[in-house]
Amino acid sequence: MRCPDRAENEADRLRALAEYGLNPQAGLPSLDPIVDLAARLFDCPVAAVNMIGDEHVFLAANHGIGECDLRRDVSFCAHAINQDEVMVVEDATLDPRFHDNPIVLAGLIRFYAGVALRSPSGHALGALCVIDGKPRAGFTQRDRAQLRELAGMVSDKLELRRIGAVAELSPNRFEASAATSPKAILCFDETGLISTCNTAACLMFDRSLDQMVGQSIDVLIEAGDRALAHSAIARVRGGGLPLNVGTPMIGLRRDGTQFPGELHWSRWYEGEDMHFGVIVEDMTEKRREHDALYHLANYDALTDLPNRNLLHRRMEEALVDGQGGSVIFTDLDGLTDINNTLGHGAGDRVLALAAEQIRAALPETAFLARVGDAEFATLLTDTDPAAIGATARAINAAVARPILVDGHEVRLVGSSGMAIAPEHGQTAEALMGSAELALFHAYSTGRGATVLYMPSLRAEAVARRMYDAELHRAWERKEFVLFYQPQVRLDDGSVTGAEALIRWRHPVRGLLPPAAFLPALEASVLAASVGQWVIETACAQAALWRRSHPQFRMSVNLSAAQLREGDLPTKVAAALSAHGLPPEALELEITENIILDHQETMIGQLEQLRALGVVLSFDDFGTGFASLNLLRNFPVSQIKIDKGFTQLMQTSAKDRVIVVGLINMAHQLGLTVVAEGIENRADAEFLGAHGCEKGQGYAFGKPVPAALFAECFCPRGEDLRRA
Repeated sequence: MRCPDRAENEADRLRALAEYGLNPQAGLPSLDPIVDLAARLFDCPVAAVNMIGDEHVFLAANHGIGECDLRRDVSFCAHAINQDEVMVVEDATLDPRFHDNPIVLAGLIRFYAGVALRSPSGHALGALCVIDGKPRAGFTQRDRAQLRELAGMVSDKLELRRIGAVAELSPNRFEASAATSPKAILCFDETGLISTCNTAACLMFDRSLDQMVGQSIDVLIEAGDRALAHSAIARVRGGGLPLNVGTPMIGLRRDGTQFPGELHWSRWYEGEDMHFGVIVEDMTEKRREHDALYHLANYDALTDLPNRNLLHRRMEEALVDGQGGSVIFTDLDGLTDINNTLGHGAGDRVLALAAEQIRAALPETAFLARVGDAEFATLLTDTDPAAIGATARAINAAVARPILVDGHEVRLVGSSGMAIAPEHGQTAEALMGSAELALFHAYSTGRGATVLYMPSLRAEAVARRMYDAELHRAWERKEFVLFYQPQVRLDDGSVTGAEALIRWRHPVRGLLPPAAFLPALEASVLAASVGQWVIETACAQAALWRRSHPQFRMSVNLSAAQLREGDLPTKVAAALSAHGLPPEALELEITENIILDHQETMIGQLEQLRALGVVLSFDDFGTGFASLNLLRNFPVSQIKIDKGFTQLMQTSAKDRVIVVGLINMAHQLGLTVVAEGIENRADAEFLGAHGCEKGQGYAFGKPVPAALFAECFCPRGEDLRRA
C-alpha cells in the first residue's frame, strides 16, 4: 500500500482547514443534499465530503457510509487532494497504490472517483468522492465535469461556513475575512439594512461601498424576489436556522440590468443584536456552463442530433403520459470502408450528411437521435405497423442516396428494426431493446432490410448482439486490455516471463474473463486484428520490462484467424523490430484446434517463425486426439501441459502417470515443459522434482494488469510501470 504524500505547505493547509470550524462529530448538514445528489447522479451506493486532517480524516457529509477506517494513510481522498484533476480508480484491487489497502481488502472500495476541494487561498482541504464496492469502467469526461461542478457547489457551502465561523469569533475578523474573499459578501441587520460588504460585492452590483452601506438589500434585488429574502430573515428571527440551500433571486445592478443570483445565508449576534451575512453568487456563468454541459450530455457533437440519453428521456415521457408510440433503430453499413479508404474526416462528413438526409425523410413530429457510431433512432407517435414500416423504408431509401464528399460519390446501406409501445415494451429500456433486437435480425435478413420486432427474435438476437455488435464496439472503444500472469522457473522460483492474456473491460458488466467472449471473438472478423494488437501490445510491454530483466520472455496465444491470413511471420517480425525486441523474447502458443484443419497453409508460417528465432509452444498439450501427430510434424520447442492434468495429479494416480510421462517424452524430443494450472506449492515441488522446467498458475500469481505485475514481480525500476 502506498501512503498518500503530504503537501510541502502542510502546516499552512491545516491552518486553512481550521478556519472552517468544522466539527468531526456533527459534520456540515448543508452538504448533505449535494452528496445525496452525487450518489444518485453517478448511481453509486456511497458519496462523501471527506476532510483531510493531520493523521485522520473526518466526514463533513456522507451518503451510505457506516463504520469506516478514518486513518489518513488508508484514505483514497488523501491521495485525491494531491491531484489537480479528478482521481479515478476503476478497480482498486488492480491498482498498485491500493490493491493491498485494508479498505480494499475488506471489500468496501473497488471503484473511486474524487476531486479536491480547495480554500480561497488554494489549499486542499478534502475531497468530494463517489464510491462503489464493485469495479466500474468508463467514468467519462462528462462524468468528471459533473463531479467537478458538484465540488464547486461544495466549495461554495464551505466558504459560507468559513465566513460564518469567523463571524462567530469576531465581527472584525469577519469583515477582514470578507474583504479578502473572492466571493461577494453582504452583511446586514435584521431590518435588512446593509452594514458592510466586500469589494467583490461592489463589483457584482456595480456600486461603490458608499452606495451600498446603509441601503436596504431591496435595492439589490428585483421586486418580485424581495419577499423571499425577507421571509428568510423572518424565519431566523423566529428561532429557525439559516437555510441550508441557496435562495434564488434576480439581482439588480446600478444601471438596472439584471442577473440570476443565489443567496447563501449565515447569521451571528453582536451583543443582543442579530446580524446576517450572505454570499451572493452570480449564476450567469454557471447557467451557461449548465446549458453547455446539458448540450454536451444530451447531443451528439458530430451531427448535433440528440443522443441516447435524451432519446431515453423523451421515450420515458411519452410512455408515462400514456401516449404510446414507436421507435426505429437504423444502422448504416459501409462507413468503415469509407474511413479506411478516404479517411476518418471524410467518414465524419458522410455521417453528418447521412443524418441530414434521414432528417429530411421523416415527418415533422419525428424525434431523431444518434445512438451509436453509425446507428440512429427515430421516435414516432405512430403505432400503426404499416405507417411505421413505410417510415423505416423511407429512412433506408434516404440512407441509400449517393453522397458526394471530397469529390467522391459514396453510398451507404441502412438496415432498420422497429418496435411499438406498449406491445413490444412498456419502458424506454424495453422498447429500445426490442427495436435493437429487430435491427440485429435485419442484418441477417439482408442489407437494406426492415424488420418489425417479434418476441421470437429475442433469444437469437441477444446472442448475435453479444457476438457481433458489442465486440465491434469494444474493439472501436479500446475496451480490450491485457493482463499478465507470471511464468516461474520451478527449480529456484524465479520469474522468467509472463503470458499475456486478454480481458474485456465491459462498460456495464465489468471485467470479463476470456471464457465469456473469446469463442465469439475468434469466430468474428475481428479475430486477426485483435490478435495482432495483442502481439504489438505484449511486445511493447516485454521490451520495457527487459530493460531491467534482460531474460524476460513474453508468451502470446495465437488464433486461427492470424494464421489464415498468411502473413503472420511478416507481422511478427515487424512488431519485434518496432520495439527492439530479440525474437527469443517472444513465445507464440498454438493449440491443436487452430491448425488441425489447415496444416498445409500453416506449417510453412510456423517454420518461418521458428527460423526467425521466435519460440513456439504447443498449448493445452494432451487434450486433443492428434496432439502426438502434430508434435511430430510442427516445429515447436516447448509444450504446455494442460491444467486439467496438473490439477488432478495429486488425487489421481492415472493423471500423475500422464504428467510424468509427458515430461519424460518432451525431454527425449528435446523440448522444454511448462505446467499450467499450478495452484499450490506441493504441485510445484512434484513437477520440479520430475524435471518440469517452468510453471504457471495461482500458486505464483493471478493474471493482473501491467502496473500491478511490475510492482509484484518486477520490483526494480519505476520505468516498468506501464508500456
